[in-house]
Amino acid sequence: MADLTGFPLKDNATHTATEHYERYSAPLMAPFVAAALEAVDLFPGAHVLDLACGTGFVARSAAAQVGPTGHVAAVDLLEGMLRIAARKAPRMYPDIEFTQAPADKLPYPDDSFDAVVCQQGLQFFPDLEAALTEAARVTRPGGRFTATAWTPPVDRSPYFAAHFKAVAEHGTPEAEARFAASLSCPADRLTAALTTAGFHDVTTREVTFAVAFPDFADFASGHLAAVPWGQSIEETGGPARFTEAAETIREALAPHTSPDGSATLPFTSTLATATR
Repeated sequence: MADLTGFPLKDNATHTATEHYERYSAPLMAPFVAAALEAVDLFPGAHVLDLACGTGFVARSAAAQVGPTGHVAAVDLLEGMLRIAARKAPRMYPDIEFTQAPADKLPYPDDSFDAVVCQQGLQFFPDLEAALTEAARVTRPGGRFTATAWTPPVDRSPYFAAHFKAVAEHGTPEAEARFAASLSCPADRLTAALTTAGFHDVTTREVTFAVAFPDFADFASGHLAAVPWGQSIEETGGPARFTEAAETIREALAPHTSPDGSATLPFTSTLATATR
């Protein structure tokens, strides 16, 4: 259920919006997925949970690492996300077990997993502490938890700053609230919530990656259609307002865009790790 990935689609998200999430989030997610999985130190045979799995970026990478003796489960609140995730899952062992459930009511026994990974999802949980308490319950003693969340404030990222401008000029209060949620989980909040949930050895650090977009104009429109504030802009203002918002993003990032239409932009996330 996460995008920018990390931004959750609404329950009534269209097939097109979910497909956009899978397609346009992929290049943005990839380096942070790799960093999160490296932080939990996976091994052959490990049992892994992808929490708020979206269309399964973490689950697919984890399955390749734990091998045929391992097990990967993936849970998300949104049926549309899970449908795409199941369709995109590779034909490999271990098979990935996809389940629809909220993060604060996980359908797994106590001590089920060696590692729990949440890539860009924590900031959208209605009750962060309750969700992390559930994550701790299903993690085996000594098991690892890791999560990423975009690092506020907005001016840390040219891309987020451009979206902030687009939402301010073309969005509604609902769109502004949806955008604000994407940057609502700073390191101190993560540390406190993980400690309250029963994890120990909690650490946080910032990780920054430069992400290349070969056709930034296409990405700007496609990704805006996948994130909840972009959907809100189109729902309230129609296609014309959405097009204006996408153009605002492209104009704001013109200084970062090459003559051939490509762009390389930095993204910074807080990477939290903890032990059960």
